[in-house]
Amino acid sequence: MSQTAAPPPVTAPSEDAPAPAVPAYAPGELAALAARHGLQVSGARPSLPAYIRQLWGRRHFITAFATAKLTAQYSQAKLGQIWQIMTPLLNATVYYFIFGVLMNTKRGVEDFVPFLVTGVFIWTFTSSSITAGTRAISGNIGLVRALHFPRASLPVALALQQLQQLLFSLGALTLILLAFGQYPRPAWLLAVPALALQALFNTGLSMAMARLTAKTPDIAQLTPFVLRTWMYSSGVMWSLDHLLAGDRVPRAVLLVLEYNPAALFINLMRYALIDSYTWEQLPHLAWAAAAGWALLCGVAGFVYFWKAEETYGRG
Repeated sequence: MSQTAAPPPVTAPSEDAPAPAVPAYAPGELAALAARHGLQVSGARPSLPAYIRQLWGRRHFITAFATAKLTAQYSQAKLGQIWQIMTPLLNATVYYFIFGVLMNTKRGVEDFVPFLVTGVFIWTFTSSSITAGTRAISGNIGLVRALHFPRASLPVALALQQLQQLLFSLGALTLILLAFGQYPRPAWLLAVPALALQALFNTGLSMAMARLTAKTPDIAQLTPFVLRTWMYSSGVMWSLDHLLAGDRVPRAVLLVLEYNPAALFINLMRYALIDSYTWEQLPHLAWAAAAGWALLCGVAGFVYFWKAEETYGRG
C-alpha cells in the first residue's frame, strides 16, 4: 500500500524575520492609484459648480434649520415671538428721544417717525445677519464635525432666519406707517426688490464673516464696535443730506457715506414706503449701486467661504 507524503509543517514566522515587502509608490503614483479606484480625500473641497449643486440639494434643510432657529430664539421668553417686533421698536424709541428730541435731528426731516423706524428695521436686518454669521461655524461646531454637508448651508440658513424675522416685523412697521399717514401706494412694491438685494448682500457678508471667525474667533468680539460705527455713518437716525449740507465735509467723504451699502438699502426702503422721501433725495444711480453691492458681496462672499470648505471644524 502506498502512503501519501505528509505536508511540510507550518511554522510561525520568527519575530526577527523581515516583514513582507510593500511596494513603494511615489506621491504621483498614489494619487493615480486612488483616482483609478475612485478614492477621494475625505472632506475635500468640491468644485464650485458641484458645491452649488450640493447646496441646492440641501435647500429644504436650510429652510427648516432657519425656521427652527427662529422659533427657538425666544422660546424661553414669556412674550415669545413678540420680541421679534419689540426689540427694533424699543431701539427706535430710544433713538427717537436721544437723537430726534435731545439732539434735534428730526429738524427738517418730514415724517421723522416713519423715517426713523424704517431705518432701524432695515439696519437691524443687516447687523443681525452679520452677527449671526460670526457664529455660523463656531456655534454649530458639533454639527459641522459630525455630518457631511456643504458648510455654506449654515451662514445661508442664518441669513434666511434674519430675513424671516424682518418679514415678521414688517407687520409692525406697516402699522406704524399707517398710524403716521403713510398709506399703501404702488411705490410700496419697490420694497420687494430692495429687500431682495439687501438679502443677497447680507448673505454674502454672513458667509465672509463665518469664514473669518472660524479661523480667528477674536473677530467676533470686534464686530459690535464696527457695526456701531457703520450704523452711525449710514443715516439710520438722521438724514445724511441735512447733516452734511453745505461744505462742512469734502465731497469725497459725502460720496462714501451716501454710497455705503447700508445707507443705500435704507434709503431705497424709505423711498418705497414714505411719501415725503422723494427720488431727488436718493443718490444718483442708487438702484444700480445697490445691485452692484449685492452682486459683489453675494458672489465674493460665497466664493471666499467655499475656498476654505475643507478646513471648517478641523481646528
